[in-house]
Amino acid sequence: MLDFVDFSFLDVLDILLVAILLYYIYKLLKGTVAINIFIGIALIFLIWKITQALRMEMLSGILGYLLSGGVIALIIVFQQEIRKFLLMIGTTNFSNKKSFFKQLKFLQSEITSEIDTEKILKACSNMSKSKTGALIVIERTNSLDFLINTGDSMNALVNEVILESIFYKNSPLHDGATIIRDNYVVATRVVLPISDSTKIPARFGLRHRAAVGVSEKTDAVCILVSEETGEISYIKDGEFVLYATQEELNEKLRNDLT
Repeated sequence: MLDFVDFSFLDVLDILLVAILLYYIYKLLKGTVAINIFIGIALIFLIWKITQALRMEMLSGILGYLLSGGVIALIIVFQQEIRKFLLMIGTTNFSNKKSFFKQLKFLQSEITSEIDTEKILKACSNMSKSKTGALIVIERTNSLDFLINTGDSMNALVNEVILESIFYKNSPLHDGATIIRDNYVVATRVVLPISDSTKIPARFGLRHRAAVGVSEKTDAVCILVSEETGEISYIKDGEFVLYATQEELNEKLRNDLT
């Protein structure tokens, strides 16, 4: 007679928590070079566990020392991703049910609404023609409440007229960044952290450095319109994302927001 594995509620909870942790790690690393490093580490860990199960003491010992001794190196390699993860945990509002479940997007399907990327890019295209400077930050998993508090609160459904009126040169709201959450403009005149990265070309000003800065510290994505050239830039994970056409940009943006 076969003996069944003793499977308790705590085992189920343990598996669920590990799955949640791995999901968040995947969300933080998706689309970055670090995802390949993470996959490599995961494979080494899996091989280590297999060698332990097979009692291959020499190989399992070598892999064990390799994994334990590489903790400091991993912290250095994943410094930016660890900072994002800690920020995501630290900014979770457990007292607000909607805000809490906003952090667990994969557990719900109706709490958030789909962001209308076409209207956002259409507004950016119109502002590009008139060389109207704009900086739009779109919230993803990480809560941006700590940034929203630095600006003026708003609750307006995303559309071209709203965005163009916010960044109109004579508008009192055009300074700073605008934050979009769940297809709503939730804040204007927001002050963003400035990146001190030396990789940003000198021709880019504070608007671009601010976009890089917020995308380094959170998983938000940014769309900018240059006041000097009218060029539309897309920034994610502290990097400029290249695209050929507005249709391609819209596709990239939609994929990043799902």
